[in-house]
Amino acid sequence: MSFIAGAGTTNIDLLYTGVKRIPDVGEEVYSKGFELQLGGGLPATLINLSRLGAPVKIVTELGEDIFSCFAKEKYSENNVQIENLYSGGGIPVNVTSAIILSDDRSFVTYGRGNIEPDDKAKERFYKLASGSKVTLMQTGGFLEVYKKLHDEGTVLILDTGWDDELSVEKYREYLMLADYYTPNRKEALKITGTNSEEDAISVLGEYFEKPVVKLDKDGCVGRENGKQIYIPSIDGFDCVDSTGAGDAFLAGFSYGIFNGYPFEDCLLFGNITGGKCVTEIGALSAYVTQQELLEIARRTK
Repeated sequence: MSFIAGAGTTNIDLLYTGVKRIPDVGEEVYSKGFELQLGGGLPATLINLSRLGAPVKIVTELGEDIFSCFAKEKYSENNVQIENLYSGGGIPVNVTSAIILSDDRSFVTYGRGNIEPDDKAKERFYKLASGSKVTLMQTGGFLEVYKKLHDEGTVLILDTGWDDELSVEKYREYLMLADYYTPNRKEALKITGTNSEEDAISVLGEYFEKPVVKLDKDGCVGRENGKQIYIPSIDGFDCVDSTGAGDAFLAGFSYGIFNGYPFEDCLLFGNITGGKCVTEIGALSAYVTQQELLEIARRTK
């Protein structure tokens, strides 16, 4: 059976909501709300894909600490198959305390960021992902695995995230390897060194047959056969918290690729899943089922 795979760190979010202000040094403020959730990144994308009915597998690092145990429970609830690379006694997940204000957010994170795989970890990821129809790429230590999967015919979808040194030169190998890349507007301008999404699309078109740029609250834009395709944001999705919106967009877009939908439909699916995500606090609180996704897409078209 075909499936979607990926390798990445698990993120845990401690969400403090209803906070009037960020406390100064030595001060304490109380929040009106608190939630413990799985955070954004690759795990959020794969969970959203599972909720859309796609079989998914992840290589990650989980320990025996309370945060890892919470993550294991959530992966199980959402039918995500896990390959655990971690055998130490520490806390291998990233833990973020997020203070959500009415108009902004502040974060403090514990963790080392990304997985730093050795040869054994790379082999375990390859063994899990081999045979996947789609694999979600992240920058880091698994480039050799992505090359093998590419040679086997797996569709590779890249998400770099933000990097102060984001550039075509730095990530050329990933751009040359991936079939699709889904940067947001800020990332697209940074990596291409351009000043508009139109120019960014043109530069990305040198690497991708169908380049994509997410336009945040304005929807997304892509290009196919030289034709620019603009998909506006979905009416009725009011933004409460933008955490995880990009991960949710990637889930909807990847769902379309996985199921063989036309490129324009894949962009629309991404707008729907990304738009729904921002209607509640956290990366995984609000989502659509497969049936809801297809119905909203039908009405929107």
